[in-house]
This record gives sequence, structure tokens and C-alpha cells, in this order.
Amino acid sequence: MLGTKILEERESKYNGHLKVVKTLGMGTYIQARGFTPIKSGLTQSGGIVETIWKSTLKQIKDNCENILILGLGGGTLAKLLRKKYPKAKITGVEIDPIMIELGNKYLDLDKYNIDIKIIDAFDFLKKNKQKYDLMIVDTYLGDKVVEIAGSDPAMGEITVFNRLYFGDKRPDTVRFGNNLEKIFKKVTWFYPEANLMFICET
Repeated sequence: MLGTKILEERESKYNGHLKVVKTLGMGTYIQARGFTPIKSGLTQSGGIVETIWKSTLKQIKDNCENILILGLGGGTLAKLLRKKYPKAKITGVEIDPIMIELGNKYLDLDKYNIDIKIIDAFDFLKKNKQKYDLMIVDTYLGDKVVEIAGSDPAMGEITVFNRLYFGDKRPDTVRFGNNLEKIFKKVTWFYPEANLMFICET
């Protein structure tokens, strides 16, 4: 693609082949190919991910003081949350240290005052019983979602689950949403580009 530059490529035991790409239209983003033989990867941070989360965060209340991100990635969501909630305590959980390293280097993750925990989200939830105004579950390794839906819904006053919603991903995503409606008092289905966000309230 014209105006596209690959800034760095790395191999991750969690996300497979990672590539930092800079384009004229979408800026800088981190792409993960995972462990599948597909040629192009799924954008994990930056680029279209920022557009998707911007529209989603407009659906969330303005007075969150304590926020948890499960699946921090390279920090696109952290940047947007810090802008919307400048005084909030934000904790970001990410299993992949290479993703954090690339986020710091190329996406300014280290500038957003995030309490970063490099740990598996399951292990973090087992040890942590804190309550949050907002909990975001964005747990992907490449294009494979890591299920965290069994976590205690009482941990977040509002919990947002991000799911891919295209091609063969759609049926599983719809089933996932139907299951959430059995757990939470209110579930709003919000459709940004190529994703489906479930905004759940206790």
C-alpha cells in the first residue's frame, strides 16, 4: 500500500508475528498475525481500533473513577480512557510483555499513567477482588478471543466486552451476547465497525 512503512516486526509466544505499521491514513498501529497462515494480521492497537473504541466510549457514562482493562494491548484504549477520564485510576492487564514494549515505543503507552500488570487476566481476576466503575474485557491473542465471561459480574458496575463480528465470527459472538443477557441486568449491543460491543450493567 502506498505510504505504508513497517517500523518493526517481532515474534511473540502469545500473539505470534507482531508488526508495527505506519500509514498515511491510519497512523501507527500494531498488527498481530497470530499463529495462523493468513497473510495479513488483525490490528491490535492503533489504526481502526482507535475508531472502534472512540465510538464505543461515547456510550459510557462520564464519571468513572476506577477502571480496569483486561487485554491492554499496545495502549490505544488506555489513551482514549485517559482523555475521557483524566483523574481516573486505570489498571491495565496484559499477558504479552512484547505488546507493552511496542506500545511504549510507538504508541506512547508509557505517557498515560496506567498501572500495568503483566499477567494472565484469569490469574489477575483470581487474586483481585476490587470493584470497578468500568471494566473492559478486550482479551485477544491474534484473532482468537480468550474467554473471560466467567468473571464475577459484580466486579464492574459497567463491563464492556469486545467481540469481532464479521464472517464466521458472527454466530459465536451472538451466542456470547445471549449468554451475557442471562448474567447481567442490562446488556446493550453496540455495533462499531467489524466488531460488536456488549455494554453490560449490573
